[in-house]
Amino acid sequence: MKLNNIRTKLSFILSSTPLFLRPFVLSLLITLAACTGIPDNIHPIESFDKNRYLGTWYEIARLDHSFERGLSNVTAEYSEHPDGGLKVINRGLSSVDKTWKYAEGKALFVGDPKVGHLKVSFFGPFYGSYIIFELDKEHYQYAFVTSHNRSYLWLLSRSPHISESLKSHFIETTRTLGFDDQALIFVKQESVQHR
Repeated sequence: MKLNNIRTKLSFILSSTPLFLRPFVLSLLITLAACTGIPDNIHPIESFDKNRYLGTWYEIARLDHSFERGLSNVTAEYSEHPDGGLKVINRGLSSVDKTWKYAEGKALFVGDPKVGHLKVSFFGPFYGSYIIFELDKEHYQYAFVTSHNRSYLWLLSRSPHISESLKSHFIETTRTLGFDDQALIFVKQESVQHR
């Protein structure tokens, strides 16, 4: 049923697109679909419990990317979204102008809601993969997260500081999986008031 629905939508999009633009539109659609994929040898966790994931997570480490560059005290707040997914509010303190930057988005399950593979959007109809590939399943105190490729990586924690053993485990695990552990940024987390 889903495959027929996708074919119908794709057929409609292409039939309503001028002939000379069809190759561009088709390649754009393929590229956008690839953004919700999973990198080789990365496996989303199973037995995921959305309700236990809700609440505040502190960003402990990340790979650099433009939309968080220069931010410290970064947190992600997850709450229920009316459509069954998650509402996401990311915030961080800019080192340039010392103001809080906010981004609100939503995350939807790509398939089974018991699998830690979601697609997240902060920009309208454009989604990227959100893949939880390691999680403290007993207490939900830390999570290792990536996206559709190894250019994106986060270590999230329920507290603003983690143990050296967890830090070492994160570095070793991600290095083994092919992430650039030398490029990791460990995020400054200080006690400051959100405005």
